[in-house]
Amino acid sequence: MKNWITHPKVEGKASRQAHCDLPEGTYERELGKEGFFGPAAHMYHPNAPTGWTDFEGPLKPRAFDTTRLDTSTGSPWEATELMHNAHTRIRQWKSDGKMDHLVRNSDGDEMLFIHAGAGDLYCDYGRLPFRDGDYLMLPRGTMWRIQSEAPVELLLIEATNSSYMLPDKGLLGPHAIFDPAMLDTPKIDEAFKAQQGEGEWKVRVKRRNAISTITYPFNPLDAVGWHGDLMPVKINWRDIRPLMSHRYHLPPSAHTTFLANRFVICTFVPRPFETDPDALKVPFFHNNDDYDELIFYHAGEFFSRDNIHPGMMTLHPCGFTHGPHPKALKNAFTPKAEGTEEVAVMIDTRDALEVTEQAESIEWTGYVDSWKG
Repeated sequence: MKNWITHPKVEGKASRQAHCDLPEGTYERELGKEGFFGPAAHMYHPNAPTGWTDFEGPLKPRAFDTTRLDTSTGSPWEATELMHNAHTRIRQWKSDGKMDHLVRNSDGDEMLFIHAGAGDLYCDYGRLPFRDGDYLMLPRGTMWRIQSEAPVELLLIEATNSSYMLPDKGLLGPHAIFDPAMLDTPKIDEAFKAQQGEGEWKVRVKRRNAISTITYPFNPLDAVGWHGDLMPVKINWRDIRPLMSHRYHLPPSAHTTFLANRFVICTFVPRPFETDPDALKVPFFHNNDDYDELIFYHAGEFFSRDNIHPGMMTLHPCGFTHGPHPKALKNAFTPKAEGTEEVAVMIDTRDALEVTEQAESIEWTGYVDSWKG
């Protein structure tokens, strides 16, 4: 139990309810601990907190366009690494869809988010078909490969030395957002049995980010059955039923999909806008001083960002105020549509992300200037 130094009070011209009833002519800015789970203060300013005219230094917001990566490879270990820290590695993989070998991650659980394409994943546990918008969680040590008739684009999120878990949904109960019964698992079906047999197979194992190759005179995906409570699982964003409040703009943490050690994965899916006239309809300005915030834009129109298209990523390092773009801010209380249309994957990391040279080669350096009013 954390015993925060806290003494709630209201000072000056302020609202008593966060994200609602802002004093006329003000912009709200949240300073919080523990990424929206800890104590917080809400400041009210006459000027937009992102209304800068110049920004220098490494803290600036950054954007990267993965659609500019045109290299297709046959293995996830040849994917383009974009960012990493001690607890996660984030890669973008354009697969040709035809893996002629198996892989195994011995550094941590692997999350595959299917950005484009469809096919089958074959692993120790059987066959798991996939399509665009699927999350596929593979426990550490799982042997696997994908097979598709066309290229597949994936976002790979490694939970280094860690395991993926589901968030505690508290008062909502375990069936909110998505029922665990919606998680699909691999099947030992006829297609899985058909790919078994003799013939040389190689398994490329990643450990401490180095690759070892193990050769078998048979396909090691030869299980005839299994039982237990450790297995790959799949969920599609279309099966997520987002939390909503018609009178209050919920923080991003309300959309947490998976947890790992020192980072979380959240999913933003289409939902109705708040209808209360005094409630904010766009993300509130906030510092998020405990997390780096990385968002991968999968589909739709991204209402709080301008000049962002599917396949792009934005990185907001912890320690600077961010929130809606000036264009979106005009609709803070009167949205142009009945609901959002965006689908995006957010990765909030407790430790700073290192940006690779490959990511810098596809960076949109003008992103920081797009915040200027």
